[in-house]
Amino acid sequence: MQEYVYRPSFSRILAVITVAICVVGLVVVLIQDGIGDALSVLPWLLLVGGGAWAVFWYPAVQVDDGGVRLINVTRTVDLPWPSISRIDTKWALALVTSYGTYTAWAAPAPSRMSARRLSKQERGALPESSFVGKDTIRPGDAPGSPSGDVALVVRRHWDELRDAGYLDNPTLETDRPRVRWHVIQLVAAVLLLGLGLLAATV
Repeated sequence: MQEYVYRPSFSRILAVITVAICVVGLVVVLIQDGIGDALSVLPWLLLVGGGAWAVFWYPAVQVDDGGVRLINVTRTVDLPWPSISRIDTKWALALVTSYGTYTAWAAPAPSRMSARRLSKQERGALPESSFVGKDTIRPGDAPGSPSGDVALVVRRHWDELRDAGYLDNPTLETDRPRVRWHVIQLVAAVLLLGLGLLAATV
């Protein structure tokens, strides 16, 4: 299959707005109070702007022939197809695997109030594994929602592999999934927090 990458558009807009506000705030402080005060607030503005990038811009879900990659705020997790046993969308896209349950930060489920009623045609386009019971789907599986759009892609490919028999006797190469912690982002956040506290005491 062609690689599918999902990043929520609304979250990315929030990230851009937050960074823009931080830049404007720095310029205002620089003009009104001078370079000294601007340097003292710079770590805090970088922390807020960087936090917005890490929380709203960077997270994603990647789906390809090898499996599903969850790029979250603090870490990235690679989950091969044979490890996945169920796709859940109660609170967000969550993959129940042989390693445990892993949630996608980039694909939250909508609230029950915001979930819209699906047409008969939309229901017919959903794979069988989307339904809970005979004819019920969770709000998180609704097309057009972050969790629903990603879950649809994951379920379709997972169902194809299952129906073809590739998941009948799943074998895993490792006892744990491949996990990469976002060390640079975490260290940068700690350093900026320290610099901000230091500037506040000077």
